[in-house]
Parts: sequence; structure tokens; C-alpha cells
Amino acid sequence: QVQPVLSGGGLVQAGDSLRLSCGASGRFNDFAIGWFRQAPGMGREFVGVISWNGVHRNYAESVKGRVTISRDSTKNTAWMQMDNLKPEDTAVYYCAATWDHRAKREDEFMYWSQGTQVTVSS
Repeated sequence: QVQPVLSGGGLVQAGDSLRLSCGASGRFNDFAIGWFRQAPGMGREFVGVISWNGVHRNYAESVKGRVTISRDSTKNTAWMQMDNLKPEDTAVYYCAATWDHRAKREDEFMYWSQGTQVTVSS
């Protein structure tokens, strides 16, 4: 079992960059880590996922080229770097843990962080 903790949200301008950090103690390094977001009035949307060893990464088409997910096992931490942010990236963001790095659905992820607000002003 693992309890991810997410940090790094905030208010930014369009075109800015932002990095979110997801960490946990315990068996964090055994899990693939996924990233989701939920805009106001919308369902939770898959953003990307990284495998337990960092070799495999998958991204949603809507963020490809602007989002980079990485991790460091020595720090028990994964990061999502978002560049060239747009107002439509405004959402509450989450990280979550799963056994399968091919997972993209919410119900495939077992352990969730609290949400953090990212607001992009135009």
C-alpha cells in the first residue's frame, strides 16, 4: 500500500511552466504513477503515466509535446512538468498509483493523492 502526496499547484499565466511533484513512502517505487486532472464540471481526465522503472511513458493526446513525466527512485518521487500552459489546462490535478503502466482509466489506479489546483490565466 502507498499514499501518494501531491504538491506544486498554483496560479500561472498562459505560456508559463509548472512542475507537480508526487511522492510517498513505502512501496512507491514498485508502482506505475499516473496523472489525472479534473476541470470544473467535467470528469476526471487521464494526462499521463510512467512505469515503475521510468522506462515506459504514455501521454494523452491533448498534452503530448507539452507534458513530461519523470521519476527518481532514490527520492521516491515522480514529477509532471507542464510547459506552455493554456487556460484549458486549468483543473484540479491528481497523481495515482497502479501496477500496470498501460493503465489509463480511473478504476485501474488504486491509490490516489489529494488534488492540487492549477489555474492558468490568459
